[in-house]
Amino acid sequence: MLYSNTGPNTCREPMLEIIVQGRGGQGAQTAGNLLALAFFEEGNEVQSFASYGGARRGTPVTSMIRIDDKPIRLRCDIERPDAILCFDRTLLQAQLLPLADRDTLIMVNSADLQEDDSRLGDYRIFPVDAVTIAQQYGLGRIVNSVLLGAFCRLLGAPALDTMSTTVFESAPNKADENVAACQAGFEAAARQFAQGEILREAGAS
Repeated sequence: MLYSNTGPNTCREPMLEIIVQGRGGQGAQTAGNLLALAFFEEGNEVQSFASYGGARRGTPVTSMIRIDDKPIRLRCDIERPDAILCFDRTLLQAQLLPLADRDTLIMVNSADLQEDDSRLGDYRIFPVDAVTIAQQYGLGRIVNSVLLGAFCRLLGAPALDTMSTTVFESAPNKADENVAACQAGFEAAARQFAQGEILREAGAS
């Protein structure tokens, strides 16, 4: 169910389902909205909705996205996502891994997950140190743009140009810095992970 290349309107299996999760204030909902908009800009049918763990800052916030090449009729939560974008590694075990299987592509914002990820089980997890990259571009701990760029690389879509334009047009400030961070996230994922292997493994039965 993952894309096979980085161009718009790429050939894929029907219905791509994605969960983006973070804590309130981390920007996960904004990232989900931007990802959905980028897929829509490439001519896809898109469904996007959010759920909240509470009104307080720091409670889990989940954005669910469906992408297809035909109208989407489903109106339920995503129970078995094809891909997960996690803003906070502390949410993995309790919140997200129960929804995943061996075929689920999981990208997590973490600088040190590789040191102890064996305890998480047999999952396909790709850590990206988004905070360090964001700080290099003057964005502090705002990691939306970095994670979106890296996630596009792992998925193979939407195209980096589409995602960069969406980020630029949506950024309330520091638009150029956000675009640069998005592109840096894409490049960091390209250096860390071989896209062909990721797509082939994630689609294996």
